[in-house]
Amino acid sequence: MVEKKIEFAYDEVIDGVKEFVKIVSEYSFDIDIISGRYVIDAKSIMGLFSLDLSSELTIAIHSDNCGALLERLDKFIIE
Repeated sequence: MVEKKIEFAYDEVIDGVKEFVKIVSEYSFDIDIISGRYVIDAKSIMGLFSLDLSSELTIAIHSDNCGALLERLDKFIIE
């Protein structure tokens, strides 16, 4: 499992979330977003919008073979 801190640009939250979900939905392995005590499916646009997107978020990728995904998500990764 790989974990990285992510954020969505304040002025582009809606478009950023849509792009993020589109990217992660292309991969077959499980991907979660962790916000405090909440863990939601990163492929769920409704789940993402239920979170406080201004707070610190962590993406948990349940695969060790995720280099291509991390490259595509580079604009969201803050770590």
